[in-house]
Amino acid sequence: MEKLIIDTDPGVDDAQAILMAAGHANAKISAILVVGGNVGMKHTLRNSLTLVEMVEQEIPVYPGCAKPLVIFQEDAAFVHGTDGLGDAGFVPKVRQPEAEHAALALIRMANEAPNDYTLVAIGPLTNIAVALKLDPTLPTKLKRFVVMGGAVTAHGNTSNVSAEFNIYHDPEAAHVVFEAWGQQGKLIELVDWEATVRHSISQEVMQRWLALDTPKSRFFEAISERTIEFINKKYGRREMFAADPLAMAVALEPDIVTKAQQRHVSIELTGMYTRGQTTVDWGQRNGRSPNTNIILELNRDRFFTLMEQGLR
Repeated sequence: MEKLIIDTDPGVDDAQAILMAAGHANAKISAILVVGGNVGMKHTLRNSLTLVEMVEQEIPVYPGCAKPLVIFQEDAAFVHGTDGLGDAGFVPKVRQPEAEHAALALIRMANEAPNDYTLVAIGPLTNIAVALKLDPTLPTKLKRFVVMGGAVTAHGNTSNVSAEFNIYHDPEAAHVVFEAWGQQGKLIELVDWEATVRHSISQEVMQRWLALDTPKSRFFEAISERTIEFINKKYGRREMFAADPLAMAVALEPDIVTKAQQRHVSIELTGMYTRGQTTVDWGQRNGRSPNTNIILELNRDRFFTLMEQGLR
């Protein structure tokens, strides 16, 4: 049983990832930690509560950091809608957030049950960076740490063209996190934007999911319409890029990975054109031990099956 702590900024693909995790027979979502990112904290917190109601599970939701550590870069409302869920009008009915801050909840849970939890970060890494400043030994107390972030050969998706959104939104936080994991001799399992593009979801596959005609599949259709339209206009492809579900698939079933490489990853903080870039020592020339297992390929059919299961 994978006990998951999910740090998230819902976000359409965050919602898809949470549905996937909630629908997996061998997983339990133990907590949702909320961060500002795709849209503001007011929306990401509300969306997290909506998702907990949608999956009908007792999952505590902890509000965290509303802003990056240093500088606000940009959000992704132009992709996800102003409210983060495609402006489809979903709001929680009764669920309320916990009083405890997300960073403190993460520290508490990791110390109460060392090596029990897999942490899955599918938003900016601000909450986790704050937790590390309070407890630098945190990496040694987690079973695994899966991150959706980065663009390992600089094919990014932000206004800084070599950077990916989750890292670019708070590069200082990402720097703290990647350095801390390396210092503790632990590996981050990284699913980057480029892997997401390689594992895109065709219109035919999506239509098969929508044909399920369940409450979750109808929710998926409603929140995804705007994102699919954006991808079609931006990339000329009637497909879906499901970044966060791809990372969640790795968290749920490690054996789904068919190709990966361990390398040292650093975060660029100062470049005029490269701030937020995930810089990979592909040639292993800097003498630093790997801090990251970079996921390159997954079993695509199994990934699609996991997404479909989450919509049943």
